[in-house]
Amino acid sequence: MNTLLKIENVSKSFSASEGLFFKTNKKVKALDEVSFDIKKGEILGIVGESGCGKSTLGRVILRLLDADSGKVYFDGNDILSLSKIKMREIRRDMQIVFQDPFASLNPRMRVGELIGEPLKMHGMKDHREINKRVEEIIRLVGLDKYHLKKYPHEFSGGQRQRICIARALILKPKLVICDEAVSALDVSIQSQIINLLNDLKDELGLTYMFISHDLSVVKHISDRVGVMYLGKIVEITSTENIFNEPRHPYTQALISAIPIPDPDIKKERIILKGDMPNPLDIPKGCRFHMRCIHAKEICKKIEPELKINKKDHFTACHLVDKF
Repeated sequence: MNTLLKIENVSKSFSASEGLFFKTNKKVKALDEVSFDIKKGEILGIVGESGCGKSTLGRVILRLLDADSGKVYFDGNDILSLSKIKMREIRRDMQIVFQDPFASLNPRMRVGELIGEPLKMHGMKDHREINKRVEEIIRLVGLDKYHLKKYPHEFSGGQRQRICIARALILKPKLVICDEAVSALDVSIQSQIINLLNDLKDELGLTYMFISHDLSVVKHISDRVGVMYLGKIVEITSTENIFNEPRHPYTQALISAIPIPDPDIKKERIILKGDMPNPLDIPKGCRFHMRCIHAKEICKKIEPELKINKKDHFTACHLVDKF
């Protein structure tokens, strides 16, 4: 498979304030030299705790946020160096589905207008062609033509997310970033949306980056999984390797927390000690060492690099072969 998206050493920081009357020059490093790639037709899952930088990563890739440093190559183009005009052309091929479908839909617009709006913004003026494309895509996501005349508040959460997916796909993009796209939905609706995304991937030849904190959801949709902790990728490999042979202690703890629906099966839970460090004061060395049960002296002094341990299995851990 050819590479569609390549991220090289991307970093992003945000200024922080300590209160209404007290300011600080400290910065929160949301992304710290993140690197990976996504092949055409692949689904890459990105997982981690809240605040690890998952959503920031998605927004930087789409240039909804500007990176501090690094490069983002999409279909061979370094999009961080493109002008606004050139970037506008590429946006047709890069779309996002947000976590809250109701917040991302204009409540004053009918569904037909919402879905057709991207076509108008990118220069399509033939109203017949726009209506035809809108009717095609609404059926593709499992809704009916009569839904186009309704407003967002008249739909359930699952239906609204289908509308958001239709709006993202109306321009026939190559890459779709799903930012917690099913986390606000009921479990039964989650499975429907996941199945829909899989069907659309095969039918339209899509590539996904699927951001989630729910490992069980990521397991069912992803080809590969990247695990993030405090702005860093700490492990990335195939879904099979992540769930059957996790190498990083943080990944092992996450997977041990996945509930098993069989009460007769006993599973040993790895309990992480302490809380995630303050992102304003990231510890030296491995940023996970304060919570790691295997931590040694080297972990407190030297930050591990993301290295390949075996074929297509990358891990950032000094002790990866010692436990």
